[in-house]
Amino acid sequence: MSPFDPNASPVELSATGRVVLGLIPFGKRTGYDIKTFVDRTTRYFWAASYGQIYPELKRLEEQGLVRGRPEPSGERARTVYELTEAGEAALKAWLASDDEQLYELRDEGMLKLFFSDSLPEQRIEIVRAIRTREERALAHLRSIEPHASKGPAGSYLTLQMGIGLTEWTIEWCEATERRLATGTEKE
Repeated sequence: MSPFDPNASPVELSATGRVVLGLIPFGKRTGYDIKTFVDRTTRYFWAASYGQIYPELKRLEEQGLVRGRPEPSGERARTVYELTEAGEAALKAWLASDDEQLYELRDEGMLKLFFSDSLPEQRIEIVRAIRTREERALAHLRSIEPHASKGPAGSYLTLQMGIGLTEWTIEWCEATERRLATGTEKE
């Protein structure tokens, strides 16, 4: 692969394109591999569906950022992708960019809590459901921590951040449940 040129014109990458380009060097080289890995890792902070991944692989190939080759598995057709030099450069340019980073959170529990003035007697149950979900997530994150600590540093640091955020959310839920139980939710 060619060295990264920070002065090259940046390629416009979609959010899904960034995920795809970032996962190919992890050895996730088919649309199925990428989706499976996303479901086990980045979905906690950046999800991608099959409906996004496959069209994005095609678009990235048209842009010359990935190269696909047929590699059937039995009767099933499948395409294996690899980064091109341009794809590696685009990934590195995005990683090195100082553009403001997009932050997007989609949390149905938070959405229910936001609208809970329409059903205030349900508010504490909404918070409990958020806590329960986060406790399950924390248990899962902790279960993969030993394996992740042996992997790439970036993945492990992301896991540690996820654990910290999840622990904080659980603590917030517990404190909020106590306030709701005493009628002091605005304190």
